[in-house]
Amino acid sequence: MDKKTNASKPNFLKNFFVELYTKFLSNKQNKAKERIRLYQDYEFIVRREINQKALSKINNYTTKQNKLYRVAEFDNMTIEEQYQNTQQKAEKDEQYRLRLKYRALREKHKRIKAKLAKKQVADLDKQTELLDTKLAEFQKQLDKEFEAFKLKRSEELEKAKQKQTQPKQVDLVAFREQLNQQIITYSNNVMQKADKKIASSKKLNTFRQNYWQKRFEYWNKKLSKQIANQTRYTLPKDTILDIKDLCMYFGGIKAVDGLSFDVKRGEIYGLIGPNGAGKTTVFNCITQFYKPTRGQIIFETNSGNIISLNKERVHNVITHGIIRTFQNVEVVKEVSVLDNLLIAAHRQFTCGMFAHAFHLPILKREEKVIKARAEKVLDFMGLTLYKDFYAMGLPYGVLKKIEIARTLMSNPQLIILDEPAAGLNDTESMELAKLIRRIRDEFNTTILLVEHDMGLVMDVCDRICAISFGKKLAIGTPEQIQQNKDVQQAYLGVEED
Repeated sequence: MDKKTNASKPNFLKNFFVELYTKFLSNKQNKAKERIRLYQDYEFIVRREINQKALSKINNYTTKQNKLYRVAEFDNMTIEEQYQNTQQKAEKDEQYRLRLKYRALREKHKRIKAKLAKKQVADLDKQTELLDTKLAEFQKQLDKEFEAFKLKRSEELEKAKQKQTQPKQVDLVAFREQLNQQIITYSNNVMQKADKKIASSKKLNTFRQNYWQKRFEYWNKKLSKQIANQTRYTLPKDTILDIKDLCMYFGGIKAVDGLSFDVKRGEIYGLIGPNGAGKTTVFNCITQFYKPTRGQIIFETNSGNIISLNKERVHNVITHGIIRTFQNVEVVKEVSVLDNLLIAAHRQFTCGMFAHAFHLPILKREEKVIKARAEKVLDFMGLTLYKDFYAMGLPYGVLKKIEIARTLMSNPQLIILDEPAAGLNDTESMELAKLIRRIRDEFNTTILLVEHDMGLVMDVCDRICAISFGKKLAIGTPEQIQQNKDVQQAYLGVEED
């Protein structure tokens, strides 16, 4: 007995260090892949920022030149024309100034009336009438001031006419052409500088991408070799997920019992069954919330390696490209919709504690890229309007979209949707069906979903697996599943004799 225990210790230690080394290689490979993706996206962001700054400079310069033209145009006018152009604005400004004075006195009188009413003075009506008289007199005084202002303007015009000299005559057409030529020259210079900056940035980004591509190939080679030295797993062609003889027992309850099925790359695969059939338990086994009692779950990661998910920890599953939603909406309601997506992208940050502590340039680049990805996903999901809204209080259909949007932030290889249409009306369910197809096509991902809305399942799924009491009933196309007698009995029951 002691000899057996001593012999098993070296094997245990060996397996522990092998697993640790495999995890180290996997982390290095994921970091290199994320850095490649980071600099691919960052190149686009830099180009957009440089172009925006260049366009802003051109717009400011154009505005300045237009002001010069308007000044020249004003100088070309006679005194009467200048007076007419400025008279309307001057009168509006003076009226506004006098109106503010009137409002200030009126509010003062209101406060005095309120105090008198509170004190319940004997001659309240008399004092109120006196205040109203003063306000009316003040209004007449302001009217006189406005008439005096207009008279003063007229006198200034007469004086200006007496001193009038011949206005500067500028050829406005020629001056406009000259300004346009200056704008064109300035714009060309600015855009040339912007193009040079973009070319320089592209060169630097290409260098960084090549560097991290070499690092990725190096770590991928080592990881592939390490995996090859361990137990080899294989998948049929075009298969991304293969579940073999999956069992999940809770004491004497067999939640999943010998279930086997596979999911092809790029398909929408449905898992259906009555309540309590074990559908969510299957999802929890795939994502390692539960460790299966028996069976194998083989998966091809986003790096192209074939692994057994049984050996993965729950918090590492996401790094291989498996993302899931839950039956109940799980959003952070105390933060904005945009922040919900940024929280979902926390595993994409590859810089360490040192970079975060000193806020190094790599951290700034990652923050820019991840925020740009979040805004792109919000636009895709039609949630841009809610970007800065708190999640708390938003409609249930919007919250469902936010949860699906978060799955798209992590470069998903396989998206697992657990009853995405629960609580939605017919119109929202139809929109969801279109959205699921768009996600599959535009994000080049595979979707595995559990859903009780048979209309949605039959509409979007390429293949369906029906289960009951943890056991497989049938696998096939939606038409085959609809015609299967075992499935009909599981859902509708058997007619008694």
